[in-house]
Amino acid sequence: MGMQSKMFDIKITVFTPTFNRGYIIEQAYNSLCKQTVKDFEWLVIDDGSSDNTETLFNIWKKEDNGFDIIYIKQENCGKMRAVNRGAQMARGELFLNLDSDDFLADDTIEKIIYWEKTICDKKECFAGIAGLRRHHDGSLIGTTFKGEHLDISILDISKYGISGDRVEVFYTGLLKKHPFPEIEGEKFFPEGVTWAEICFEENKILRYVNETFIYCEYLSDGYSNSALQLSLDNPKGVCLQVKKMIKYKSPSYFGKMKYWHKYINIGRLLGYSPKSIMNDLNISKLDYLFVVIGKKAIDIVRKLQRKNGKN
Repeated sequence: MGMQSKMFDIKITVFTPTFNRGYIIEQAYNSLCKQTVKDFEWLVIDDGSSDNTETLFNIWKKEDNGFDIIYIKQENCGKMRAVNRGAQMARGELFLNLDSDDFLADDTIEKIIYWEKTICDKKECFAGIAGLRRHHDGSLIGTTFKGEHLDISILDISKYGISGDRVEVFYTGLLKKHPFPEIEGEKFFPEGVTWAEICFEENKILRYVNETFIYCEYLSDGYSNSALQLSLDNPKGVCLQVKKMIKYKSPSYFGKMKYWHKYINIGRLLGYSPKSIMNDLNISKLDYLFVVIGKKAIDIVRKLQRKNGKN
C-alpha cells in the first residue's frame, strides 16, 4: 500500500451512480460545495437518466465549486456495473460512495483524511475506514459501539454492537481488484458481499469511527425499499450472495439454513423446482426439507404468539 498513494492524483474520489434523480441530487452537490476540505473529485455515472440530470451537471461543471466534476452518461446497465466503471476511472486513493439521494456532513472529507492518516503507517492491514450514516433528522441508522474507533473486519461487526448501514470508504486499488459480479441479465448485487470479500480474501480490517459521514433517507424509488423485488429480478445474484457469505462467515449449520432460506424463498416465488434450487445451492434434499419445514414451524409459532398476545 505504501506505493499505492503515488498512483493516484488526489486523495478521495466521491462516486455517485444515479438514475432519474434530477429532483433530489442537488442536495448532494450542495453538500460537496460546503466541504471544509476540497481534496476530492466528484465522479458521476448517469445510468441512462431521462430527466434533467444531464442539464444540471452541464451547469454545475461551469461553476467555481473548488473540485473537479466528471460526469459520464451511459445506457442503463445497473448500479453495480456503474460502480465497477467508477472504480476503474477513479483518480482518488480512497473511494467514497455517495448515493444520489444522500448528502455529506460539511466536514466529511476532512474527517476521512484525518482518520486515514491514523492508519497510514499500517495500510497493509487496512481496507479503509467506515463512518456513521444518519437520517436527515440526525438520528443514527442502526447501533454503534462505545469509544472513538474500532479496528475489525466487516464480517465481525455484529459481535461489537454494530448494526445498520455504515459508510465504508475503501482504498480504490482494492475495489479495482475486487469488482462486483456482472451477471448477464441482472443489474444488482449487494455491496456488503463485495465488502466482505475484500476483508476475507485480502485479510484486511476497517477502522470504524464514530463520526458522521453521510445523511440519508430511504426513498420509495431507492434500492433499500425494494429489497424483495430486487431479489426476484436478480436471482442468480442472490444465489451467489448466499454461497459467498457462507464461505466468508463459516456459519453453523443453522446459520447456513438462514442463508439457504433466502434463495429457496426467492426460487419458490419464481416457480423454480426443488431440484433446481438444490442444484443451484449445492445442498441435499434433506437440507432443503429442513429449511422448508423449519420455516413453516417458525411461522406457526409466530402466529400462535401473535394470537396469544391479542388475547
